[in-house]
Amino acid sequence: MKQLLIIISLACLTGCKKVIEKKAETAIMNAMTDGQWIITTFISNGTNITTDFSAYQFQYFSNYTVNAIKSGTVENTGNWEGDVNTMSIFANFPNATNPLLLLNGTWHVTDNSWTYVKATMTIGNETRTLRLDKQ
Repeated sequence: MKQLLIIISLACLTGCKKVIEKKAETAIMNAMTDGQWIITTFISNGTNITTDFSAYQFQYFSNYTVNAIKSGTVENTGNWEGDVNTMSIFANFPNATNPLLLLNGTWHVTDNSWTYVKATMTIGNETRTLRLDKQ
């Protein structure tokens, strides 16, 4: 009887963990896809190049695509993924040129809320830091 209770408890804990993870993923999806985002800070190796992104807005969709909208026109459609377990976001804009090319890769989320995301990415000796804010 005691073993049965332990097995049931472990099964419940495993199932509960999956439910909690799914709810966290749903919350992230809702936060990302509700509204457009702008880059309010972008620093590459200590150089502030935020103004390179000033004409852009980003619209994330639940099918894991993202539109880079420049001056009201979609310039590029890329892909994105968020991983609540590793606190990371992956972005890929195919055939992108600068500045969108600088967004491609896996970003480590260092701080976030429902209205902003701060993240860093290191490629070789280059460290990039960005802040996205919901409009």
